[in-house]
Amino acid sequence: MPAKDMSELVSLCQRRGFIFQSADIYGGMKGLYDFGPLGVELKNNIKRSWWSNMVYERDDVEGIDSAIIGPSITFEQSGHAATFNDPLTECRECKSRMRTDKMADPTKCETCGSKNLMEPRAFNMMFKTQYGPTEDSGSVAYLRPETAQHIFMNFKNVLDTTSRKLPFGIAQIGKAFRNEIIARNFVFRVREFEQMELEFFVQPGEDEKWHEYWLETRLKWWESVGVPREKIKVVDVAKDDLAHYSKRTFDLEYEYPHGHDEVEGIANRTDYDLGNHTKNQSELNLTAHVHENTKSNARLAVQDLEAKKWVVPYVIEPSAGLERAFLAILNEAYTEETLPAKEGKDAETRLVLKFKPHLAPIKAAVIPLAKNKPELVNLAKGIKADLQKLGLGRIIFEDTGNVGKAYRKHDEIGTPLCVTVDFDSLEDNAVTVRNRDTMEQQRIQIADLSAYLRKFYTL
Repeated sequence: MPAKDMSELVSLCQRRGFIFQSADIYGGMKGLYDFGPLGVELKNNIKRSWWSNMVYERDDVEGIDSAIIGPSITFEQSGHAATFNDPLTECRECKSRMRTDKMADPTKCETCGSKNLMEPRAFNMMFKTQYGPTEDSGSVAYLRPETAQHIFMNFKNVLDTTSRKLPFGIAQIGKAFRNEIIARNFVFRVREFEQMELEFFVQPGEDEKWHEYWLETRLKWWESVGVPREKIKVVDVAKDDLAHYSKRTFDLEYEYPHGHDEVEGIANRTDYDLGNHTKNQSELNLTAHVHENTKSNARLAVQDLEAKKWVVPYVIEPSAGLERAFLAILNEAYTEETLPAKEGKDAETRLVLKFKPHLAPIKAAVIPLAKNKPELVNLAKGIKADLQKLGLGRIIFEDTGNVGKAYRKHDEIGTPLCVTVDFDSLEDNAVTVRNRDTMEQQRIQIADLSAYLRKFYTL
């Protein structure tokens, strides 16, 4: 059963080293977080799963890794400079700032209750910066608010170097930045985050078919990482609420501890973006509204040899926030179980993170029964080194001296298997392997241990 409220997840993340408040020794920075030893492993495993599903397992997608800074013209042409705004109001009494579209009562301050509020104004969420040695209008740049625009700017580069034909996609995982008015709900809404985005280019007229295809494909992936389909609500976004570039968008809303909220968006961006970044727009049959007189020097289109014309593809965009995926997966894995009472002991509760094995931050812990016995410690370290060579992920040597406490710790951080080296191991060359979910233990020969783990992580 998932966490009862967000505070349980926050406490676990801080206690076990998943997530820390950024710059906490100086009081912390709101909306910015650092991922600790376990958090970075889980985060990397989620990225690895997404990349494998979207790139390696397909024959129609290429990947890129682009710069996080872009010239101002990029975001003028994309429409972000003019439209990437949230409505901001400020309380004249307590100086609190709020998004009016998220307020339960837009006439009353959420902090002090005063009705002495400023008129709402549009607040652009992009982080502005300068690049180069001089500060002038020509050196204005922005930290990208999405990874998509750099994909569009690289459309021709990828097309020319791979000879792709429609339909095909370009995938990217990377940092994005939004200067949120109110960062909230832990890592759900932050100012620096990572996106996992695919821009899938299709023939105009085939976009609606592909839009439905990617909806189903993405729901299957969420199931594969432990988020049940029934926990995701598919919202067909109302026309008045669509982003400036969207013809139609499906929002996938997960049931977080704070309520249903977006974990991924799947948008039909039409030819809006490629059209805005391409030259000679008048020669192309563009369907979406685009900015005229682009300064781009490229034609971001494909040639239809049969029709003898240039075609600007439509784009279907599945875009998921990595931190939001992290939070959803963590929440689904969070499980409290009551263990039956044993002779002389009351029933107890254990906390276990039941991650899918391929996502677990630590794949196995090797534990010597006694930490002051060199022969056990050396054997355990040798087993750890051999298992690490399998390439399954992180294997750790756990030298606590208390096997019971080690099991509880690794239940709580989601380690699927614990391998205990005891005194019998010195005689029978076998170890005890404990399963996180069932707590069952079985004796396995050390020589067979690598094959056992390989099989476990391929099921």
